[in-house]
Amino acid sequence: MDIHLKESGKVTVAELSGEIDGKSAAVAQEKILPLVKDNCRLVLDFGRVTSMSGNGLRFLLTLRRQVPYSGNMVLASLPEQIKDSMAITGFLDLFTIFETQPEAVKFLS
Repeated sequence: MDIHLKESGKVTVAELSGEIDGKSAAVAQEKILPLVKDNCRLVLDFGRVTSMSGNGLRFLLTLRRQVPYSGNMVLASLPEQIKDSMAITGFLDLFTIFETQPEAVKFLS
């Protein structure tokens, strides 16, 4: 898995690509968790993610719990397979989700 970070105004975008499994979820957590702070505005873009294991779902839950009340994190470009997994596990209701990265960035701007 690769993670590309970029800034769009006051919004940080993390573009994830590849497979999110046990090993890569730990790497993603190390790279993204430090971005979660007061007043954070974070978009996780899954447009290039090919699959996500239960460890990937746990990674998302960890991030969700760490986002301070004054911050915000949204998801963008979820592939149908991942969206289905999140719906079955009840994770879909925990996040604000946008079809595209620009929509997510606009929401947080």
